[in-house]
Amino acid sequence: MLVALFDYLSQFYSGFNVFQYITLRAILGLLTALGIAMLLGPRMIVHLTQMKVGQVIRDDGPQSHLVKAGTPTMGGALILLAITVSTLLWSDLNNRYMWLVLLVTLAFGTVGGLDDYLKLKYGNSKGLPARFKYLGLSLIALIVAVVMYVTADSAVETTLFFPVIKEWNWNLGWLFVPWVYLVLVGSSNAVNLTDGLDGLAIMPTILVAGGLAVFAYVSGHANFAHYLDIPMIPGVGEVVIFCTAIFGAGLGFLWFNTYPAQVFMGDVGALALGAALGMIAIVVRQELVLVIMGGVFVMETVSVILQVSSFKLTGRRIFRMAPIHHHFELKGWAEPKVIVRFWIITVILVLVGLATLKVR
Repeated sequence: MLVALFDYLSQFYSGFNVFQYITLRAILGLLTALGIAMLLGPRMIVHLTQMKVGQVIRDDGPQSHLVKAGTPTMGGALILLAITVSTLLWSDLNNRYMWLVLLVTLAFGTVGGLDDYLKLKYGNSKGLPARFKYLGLSLIALIVAVVMYVTADSAVETTLFFPVIKEWNWNLGWLFVPWVYLVLVGSSNAVNLTDGLDGLAIMPTILVAGGLAVFAYVSGHANFAHYLDIPMIPGVGEVVIFCTAIFGAGLGFLWFNTYPAQVFMGDVGALALGAALGMIAIVVRQELVLVIMGGVFVMETVSVILQVSSFKLTGRRIFRMAPIHHHFELKGWAEPKVIVRFWIITVILVLVGLATLKVR
């Protein structure tokens, strides 16, 4: 929005051309999202508290979490508001990649918001029936996958690139559609499963978004992409603004979500942010790097799969409780210790993911 305005004003004063630089707009986008989250956060918490929009704690969860019952939830709406406003203000509205990542994020957030609403309305932790929840997520993911496949301008946009080994790449062809479906649905649910402790999901999301911002920038820059031997995708650099908006909105939310949390993001935030990370990775063609950077999300998801499979096949559990962060809680780790250690692991994994830019 402001990009077009400053472009118009540049004919009267050349100094406005500075706003054409993605790096400057990325910083401004981060600060805008952070400011919105910090400014509106306290008001939203008060409003949610007055509306009695309190978290419903699962009956089979750790007993230590019962004290969190009633803590305002659906705070993810604040994150989505901050991201949306910041992205629309500082992005080029003619860029299709920007619209793809934003609309997918909001669509998944809508499904999550309905799930949260039903949990609160009926006073239980079940919410939207699983079959309808996954149907909604699946329909969105499939529509997006088909649209991306049909509108792809080059083979690069449907090719799977492997990190480290530059000779390895695979033009997926029509398999691109189920691949995008798996990435979107998988990443959204992975973040949702991780969102079980105060600040546990939002900080890794911030860090991974920051890492993906680097990939988006270099993938959209012809010289950098050529030097680093990564796929060059014209226009994808604009996604950097969306990434930094997540970074800023996430930091602002973390201010209120850190232990002990004043507000939880709920499914409206977790499903949306997971889909956002998946969609960014798809448009910059770095889905496998997302698996590395988001290793904590992967670990949480795998722990649930293993736990359920083991119990159904053998009647025995591998972990004391899944997702795995609850396992460590039941082993005696204090909640802040679990959270911070998972953050540290994410920092390491994001750095490893960034290293793949040069190690090829």
